[in-house]
Amino acid sequence: MTLQEPAEPHISVLYDDSRRDLRDPSAPRPVRLYVWEPVRRVTDAGPLVVVSHGTGGSGSAMTWLVRPLVEAGLRVVALDHHGNNSVDGYEPEAFVLGWERPRDVTFALDALAAREPLGPVGAAGFSFGGYTAAALAGARVDRDVVAALLGGELPEPVVPEFPGLIAAVREKRTPKELAAAVQDSGADVSDPRVRAVFQVAPGLGSLLTPGSLAAIRIPVELRWGGADTITPYAEDTAPYLDHIPGITGHCVGPDVRHEDFFEHLPGDGEARTRTGADAAPFFLRHLAGRTPGTHGGPGRPGS
Repeated sequence: MTLQEPAEPHISVLYDDSRRDLRDPSAPRPVRLYVWEPVRRVTDAGPLVVVSHGTGGSGSAMTWLVRPLVEAGLRVVALDHHGNNSVDGYEPEAFVLGWERPRDVTFALDALAAREPLGPVGAAGFSFGGYTAAALAGARVDRDVVAALLGGELPEPVVPEFPGLIAAVREKRTPKELAAAVQDSGADVSDPRVRAVFQVAPGLGSLLTPGSLAAIRIPVELRWGGADTITPYAEDTAPYLDHIPGITGHCVGPDVRHEDFFEHLPGDGEARTRTGADAAPFFLRHLAGRTPGTHGGPGRPGS
């Protein structure tokens, strides 16, 4: 069966007055939304799935995950995270201050709820977006690890989109601002409206507190590639699997790389297709009360 592209999304840019534009501190933070409406919703009020892109990506490039959700009758909203998306360009702190991403989602949900009642909400994300989805469920960053990274006490993470990242952040932000960022990093940025989370090759696993992961009480499903060197299993995937109660998931293939989930690059498109196809029944089960077919059980590398 050939899947058709979903209809073009409605695109809008909202402005969060509670936070600042990284390029112009006198302006509010922009949040671009891509909203896909299904031909027929599962219920009148939704459900709604929010999709968060990976580092340097865009909500517009997440159609491999959006498509099966829309076809299943789910309303889908993807975001462009300010300073960390390919549409508007990059700002160094947006690659470090990841806890601003779930705040983007909460802001978007507030704006959408002001227009019409929201149905049950789910969150899905790839890479940095996988962390974003988990943060909405209660995952929290370890302040001590952030302080060590910004202070040069830990090795700088390899970020292909922004070489020399930590130096660029320290050059742009004052020591006082960096200290405030460290303090803010451990904040609870969960959103109680989010009822289920689907993660794909999630990042930041090693930066999260085990206690916050252990406190997550909503369904979480995870997929990863066995040849992923960008978000390696031991550092980024295992912490989620080891600490979130009841989490389920499996490796989508021993040779699947992180890059295979990039829609604009040559790669294993089947891995994207299989992963996206798994997300729809997961959300139908937990948001719409439908009982889909099997969607994978607990697993570890090689399963």
